[in-house]
This record gives sequence, C-alpha cells and structure tokens, in this order.
Amino acid sequence: MASSAARGHATQGNAPDKPFAVEYYYKVKWGHADEFLRLYKKNHHPLLKQQMQEGRIVDMKTEAPFYHAGEEGRWDFRVTIVWKNSVVAHDDYDDSAHIKKLFPDQETFTREEQRRFELLLAHTDVAVVPVDMTKP
Repeated sequence: MASSAARGHATQGNAPDKPFAVEYYYKVKWGHADEFLRLYKKNHHPLLKQQMQEGRIVDMKTEAPFYHAGEEGRWDFRVTIVWKNSVVAHDDYDDSAHIKKLFPDQETFTREEQRRFELLLAHTDVAVVPVDMTKP
C-alpha cells in the first residue's frame, strides 16, 4: 500500500497539464541484445521520433546498465520517455499511417517486429513521478 506522501506525488504526476515520465525496461534473451537493439532502432525508434516531432513526446533517452545484475533483476535496455502529459501517454494513438509511410514493406516490418518481441523475456513499464526532497 502506498503512503499518503507517495499517493500525493502520484496524483501530481498524473496532472493533465504536466509532463509524464515512463521508464520502459526490456530484458532480452541471453546473446540477443544486439539483434534486439538493431530491430528496435530500425522499426520502433522512428515511430517514437515521429511522436516527438508531433509534440506528444517531450524527451526520450535509451540506456543500458554498465554492470551486470543477477538474472531476476536483470534488464538490458531502459527507454525513458517523457510524454507531454499523462493523457497523451495513455491515449489510443493510432500510428498505422506512420507505419505504412515509414515502412512500405509491411511484410518485412511485421516479421521484424514479431522477431523483436520473440527476443524479449520481459518488458515492464514503470511510470515515475518526481519526489520533492525540499519539502518536509
């Protein structure tokens, strides 16, 4: 159960006029991280960049851990996306027109996206909110 302070911060993070950050964690099958990243860069990242151009995404970064972790806590890539607001982050955005425009060979796109997901052992989305450490 979340504390009242945590609930208060979560409420602030869901304000429709404030940026809303989500960390997307990807855990890839051993030995396939390079293939996953290649497919992500080729097929998914351009769609996110399109949303950034449209103003839906304010900021985006991709990171990988420097050190290794135990299998249970392991992740290979973290993509942090700061959405314009929580409404945009959770709406039913239709990117099918962008997919057709950016990837005219739909058969290859579909096959590669299927492969990208086959490489995943886990995918977790974590919405994060700032915690003001200056307040009592």
